[in-house]
Amino acid sequence: MEIKFNQLTLQNFKSHKDLVVKFGDMTKILADNAKGKSSIGEAITFLLYGTDLVGSKLDPSPVTYQAENTLVTLHLCVEDGELLLGREIVKGRNKFYVNEVPSKATDFNDAVEKLFDKDLFLSLFNPSYFFTLHWEKQRQMILKYTTAPANKEVLKELPKPQSDKLATLVKKHSLEDLDKIHRSNKTKLDKQYIAAQSRTKTLREQLEQNAPTVPLDSLNVELKQLVKERNAIETVTYKAQETNGRINRLHTEIQFLTTERDHIKETFNQLKNEPIQDTCRVCHQTLQNEAIDAVEAEKEQRIQQVKSKFQKVVDERKVLEEELKTLEYVDVSEQMEKARSLQEKISPIEYEISKHKQYKFLEEQVIAAEANEKETLESLNESIFILDAIKDFKAKEAELQVKKVQDLFENLSIKLFEEVKTTGDNKPTFIVQMDGKDYMKLSFSEQTRAGLEIRDVLSEQNDLIAPCFVDNAETITKFKEPNGQLIISQVVADKELEVISE
Repeated sequence: MEIKFNQLTLQNFKSHKDLVVKFGDMTKILADNAKGKSSIGEAITFLLYGTDLVGSKLDPSPVTYQAENTLVTLHLCVEDGELLLGREIVKGRNKFYVNEVPSKATDFNDAVEKLFDKDLFLSLFNPSYFFTLHWEKQRQMILKYTTAPANKEVLKELPKPQSDKLATLVKKHSLEDLDKIHRSNKTKLDKQYIAAQSRTKTLREQLEQNAPTVPLDSLNVELKQLVKERNAIETVTYKAQETNGRINRLHTEIQFLTTERDHIKETFNQLKNEPIQDTCRVCHQTLQNEAIDAVEAEKEQRIQQVKSKFQKVVDERKVLEEELKTLEYVDVSEQMEKARSLQEKISPIEYEISKHKQYKFLEEQVIAAEANEKETLESLNESIFILDAIKDFKAKEAELQVKKVQDLFENLSIKLFEEVKTTGDNKPTFIVQMDGKDYMKLSFSEQTRAGLEIRDVLSEQNDLIAPCFVDNAETITKFKEPNGQLIISQVVADKELEVISE
């Protein structure tokens, strides 16, 4: 879309009481200093946005004379017709006009917004405006219509191992998610790998400290012989101890039965001397003969029971005494000493054999620890490889994007990224350079030429052709004319204001 200015009318705007400016493809504003050249450009931005050429609030009130109102109107052509916009200040209040119809501020602003974005128009109209914006906004405007290179395009530029790895991974996760996943993995695996190395080192040291000094085969041969001798002795002593134990138990049982026998004998004597009661224990009457006979029979019965019990104890004791006569106590103290001596030889051998078992166990632990350390390192290296691949991908993506942007410009260099020294990563930036110098270090004429090149790129990208106002053009010896109408303001000594349209 192309926008052209036809006519600008100023009433009581700054130094201009009544001025009509007709625009052509080239419009020259010539005058000495302080004659209102720049005010013509400011009148257009004031009309549209209430600001000066760089977007700051503007007070258009006359300074050298009094006026009841200030009025600015602009007749412009757009693709679908013509438009007449007006802004008036009466007693400090703004009034707006669209095609000479009084309008609300919102309706006026809507009409302007339909034509163009504010930052875009001001960047096209004033070559200096773009550089007053924050660098992020500048970057956004330049990249708005510059598509980032596709993943496939970037992957083709990477080494094959990195390209193949990322091509597989991005099927499931975005690069941002992959970066988060493997940064987290790397942090975790760094700690795990240090711990795994420490464990492997500790186990290796333990393995060295517990290394057996005597071969296992010779230990087993020696142990087998000593155990055989000890077991033979223990077999003999076990049988002897069984016999000696039986003898001790027999003595104990015989002693018990002897005591039991004496107790029964005492009971028998007491029962035998017990008198017969001839009177009733309840009523104390003399018992009849039959009753006395019954008492005597009962006593006799108890006597027989005691005799029977006595005889049983005597018989049991005789059996035990007969068994005791067949047994002989065996002295095993000498054999026990031999067995103890053999065990003293066996114990250190068994300890040495246990060291072999412990050594084998430690060997298995070392192997497992080494495998875990290797696996952890492989996982760590995998995450590092992926992170490096992502970093290289982003660097290559940035390089390709910079090339796309750089191809838009003839004389300017655009810096979209800068390296973070601490991490080596690229972070977004936006720096415009000409001949190796940053924009802020350029002369005024160089800055203007840079601004003109920027505004033409923005114009082409946004498919919007708008007029361009170049102030102080006398300081610029040569510059490429921008697309669209060109309005230049130029100082001519001792000259009153003159507007020339071509």
